[in-house]
Amino acid sequence: MKEINYHEKQNMKNINKLRELEAVLPAFVKTFFRGIEQITQPRTRIAYAEDLKVFFDFIKESNPEFKGKDLSEMKDPAVLERFTAEDIEEFLDYLKLYENPEGKTFTNSEAGIKRKISSLRAMYNYYHTHKIINENPTLQVRVPKIHEKNIIRMDPNEVVDFLDTVESGKNLSKQSMAFHEKNKVRDLALTTLLLGTGIRVSELVGLDLKDLDMENDRINIIRKGGNESFVYFGDEVHDALMDYLEERKKIIPETGSENALFLSSRKKRMCVRNVEFMVKKYAKLSVSSKKITPHKLRSTYGTQLYTETGDIYLVAEVLGHKDVNTTKRHYAAINEERRRSAKDAVKLREK
Repeated sequence: MKEINYHEKQNMKNINKLRELEAVLPAFVKTFFRGIEQITQPRTRIAYAEDLKVFFDFIKESNPEFKGKDLSEMKDPAVLERFTAEDIEEFLDYLKLYENPEGKTFTNSEAGIKRKISSLRAMYNYYHTHKIINENPTLQVRVPKIHEKNIIRMDPNEVVDFLDTVESGKNLSKQSMAFHEKNKVRDLALTTLLLGTGIRVSELVGLDLKDLDMENDRINIIRKGGNESFVYFGDEVHDALMDYLEERKKIIPETGSENALFLSSRKKRMCVRNVEFMVKKYAKLSVSSKKITPHKLRSTYGTQLYTETGDIYLVAEVLGHKDVNTTKRHYAAINEERRRSAKDAVKLREK
């Protein structure tokens, strides 16, 4: 029997999660998800399903016609034509502060509201394009304008402090130091790999031992979207990984994690949450003025790569961005030194 790898397991988990969500949504929504299956990943469809559930919960709460009804009883997509642009505008206002059916309070930023209206539009567009409904009120609703925020990243001196802290454990409590001694080689390899390649944390935890090619200084990763890609690394990453591989040989993993590159203290494949907690712990001790997450390590790498090369297309390719405009938006406008140097680049008159 073929062994199921990490990415296949995650895909199966996502499919089951989507089925759970579909069970509590209007029955007709399954048609929408089947219709977009070939052009979206399971995680994308889960995000759509979660957003649509918020919308239909709002309809149940605010519309007397549907109050108290089970969402799964809505079997005809024609019901979507009963909702007007005004209903959807009220929904956007509701998203700023609301309680879900379990009584938990939620708020949404501009980005969160925009994502939910985008999910709603995707569903309406599907049924409207396929001539299943005649009206698409989402087109009459203005999407909230997103105010760009500064990207948080570490400066070069902060990267040094961060990695020094990972290696030495300075400022950790005595109790934490004992745990640190057992895991510092792994932690240094993991954080150095993140900072030295810019890979996503989901890509990192999915790495198997066979994905390492130490002779050519590269790793084979499954990108967001399912494509495979080689990512190359430098000497610092090579040395940190070699040190960790020596320790990894001595560990007998739990069943199911035999092939995993990075193992938790329980000898199981590390998960995203493990890595998030680790990065937060070391960042709090070394870069306390910034909220550093694994994604901020990716931003740090992207910034440094763009600073060194000035090649936005190279940065996009290395980071695995499908659209270079995404890269431009995040990295091309952040290099203050490059902008400052432009003031002397053009000479108007020779002195």
